[in-house]
Amino acid sequence: MADPREAAAYLTAAIEDGDRKVFLLALRDVAKVHGGLGKLSSASSLNRRAVYRMLSERGNPALSSLDAVLKALGFQLAVEVREAS
Repeated sequence: MADPREAAAYLTAAIEDGDRKVFLLALRDVAKVHGGLGKLSSASSLNRRAVYRMLSERGNPALSSLDAVLKALGFQLAVEVREAS
């Protein structure tokens, strides 16, 4: 997951799972590969403890915190039209 495209595909698959916990834990995995949660905390200007908490199974991050973490990792949040099933 060191390759940004591979990490983005991994995160996309996790979010498509539909379970918030799966996505947050996947985001934590990506953060670990890219220097760890401490480095992510500094890069996102978020409290280290808050980063650990938000990327846990029980995490429930605010959109602004999630945006800060994604930006620090080099990603952005996007909205797409859902295909009819």
